[in-house]
Amino acid sequence: MDRLPKIALPLVFAIILGIVLISKSAITIGSGEAGVLYKTFGGGVVTDESPLGEGFHIVAPWNKVYIYEVRQQEVFEKMNVLSSNGLDIKLDGSAWFQPKYKDLGKLHQEKGEDYVQRVLLPTIRSAARSVVGRYTPEQLYSSKRDAIQAEIFEETKRIVDDEYIQLNEFLVRDVTLPPTIKDAIERKLKQEQESLEYEFRLVTAEKEAQKVRIEAQGKADANRILSASLTDKILQDKGIDATLELSKSPNAKVVVVGSGGDGLPLILGNN
Repeated sequence: MDRLPKIALPLVFAIILGIVLISKSAITIGSGEAGVLYKTFGGGVVTDESPLGEGFHIVAPWNKVYIYEVRQQEVFEKMNVLSSNGLDIKLDGSAWFQPKYKDLGKLHQEKGEDYVQRVLLPTIRSAARSVVGRYTPEQLYSSKRDAIQAEIFEETKRIVDDEYIQLNEFLVRDVTLPPTIKDAIERKLKQEQESLEYEFRLVTAEKEAQKVRIEAQGKADANRILSASLTDKILQDKGIDATLELSKSPNAKVVVVGSGGDGLPLILGNN
């Protein structure tokens, strides 16, 4: 009985030590995350194996695990850039990205946990300045926004692909021009719209006038052809046919054939 406390004390100490070691060794990686293992006595960052996936893991207590989010993320950036004629333009954009899963160890070793600030954002700024510098404010304001967005995406992707970052999309959220330039562009666009509208009305009016001329010419040609084809003989025959039809009506009348001045029948006594 006297020896029990002497045995219990080391046992309790061993249990506590075991609990501490287990708590230090147990790693839980959450949904959409992955872990990079750092071996203190084994060569540092593990780059030749896949990162630790979601779930519970046991690692040596003297090693460390750096956890990264590997699902798609979004980063916003406000940039001041210059147009092709040197005007200051404010461009708001956002990028959809994620670290390359298989290269997560290399990303941690070469870029670190703040790789977004070190690599991605500087690359986006550089690409935006390069692309926007090719366009005028009018193009930025109206017709070329989709083209600018696509070009910034392609230039950024080309660079960050080699930096273990997967760029999924770049979106231009807003383009802000100096107020005086914006007003001038809006006035110009309005004038161009009014000019196009006026030209459309002129073209429409010309087409209507041409249609009327064609219809009038057609009627004139038809009358000329009809006049040329109506001889005296045809007119007399038509008059006789019409007279015979009238004579069949129940009204009393006298028909004198050939008594008209032009040789056509006369109809008398219509009552």
